[in-house]
Amino acid sequence: MKLTVLAASGRTGSELVRQALRRGHTVTAIARDPARIDVPDSVSLTKVAGDVDDAGSIAAVIDSGSVVLSALGTDRAGILTAGAEAVLAAGPRRVIWLGAYGTGRSAPAAGDAAQGLGAMLGDRLADKVSADGSVLAAGGTVFHAGLLSDEPESPHRRTVGLADAPALDFSAKISRATVAAAMLDEAEMPRFGGTVAVPLSA
Repeated sequence: MKLTVLAASGRTGSELVRQALRRGHTVTAIARDPARIDVPDSVSLTKVAGDVDDAGSIAAVIDSGSVVLSALGTDRAGILTAGAEAVLAAGPRRVIWLGAYGTGRSAPAAGDAAQGLGAMLGDRLADKVSADGSVLAAGGTVFHAGLLSDEPESPHRRTVGLADAPALDFSAKISRATVAAAMLDEAEMPRFGGTVAVPLSA
């Protein structure tokens, strides 16, 4: 399958690229600086420059056959919304987007902890919610994961819909490897199109 990974130079993005290659996919990895994509070169991997603030640079890489997996993070308000708009405008086949548990649609499930998360994110919270909404409205899948760690993939991992997700303890973490595996499962066999999915370690 032809996969495109957005924000491929980050820790989660790099993990998505590595796992996708191990699964035998052809990967286009997008980063503002492709030299920072920490994945060995491969005949199945193309590293390209792209910036969500320049929608044309995203459109140049994504086509109608692409399945896009985004690990785009945010250090300022507007980045996620710009990223979602740029990706969707390019017209990919499907979009699988990484969001955050406790924001937007998963905020009620997170309870009081969502208020603390909102205070921490500040004006970036509305950006996350807006980007998620755009992806969901286009039929994409948004993964709401808890705090991320660099531990190995959980052998007991599973993915559930938001309605079936247990209340998550915000002190518990889920590994980037587990989240990446869940996102790739969704790329290969869609189950949660147009909805929020929650990856779990057990």
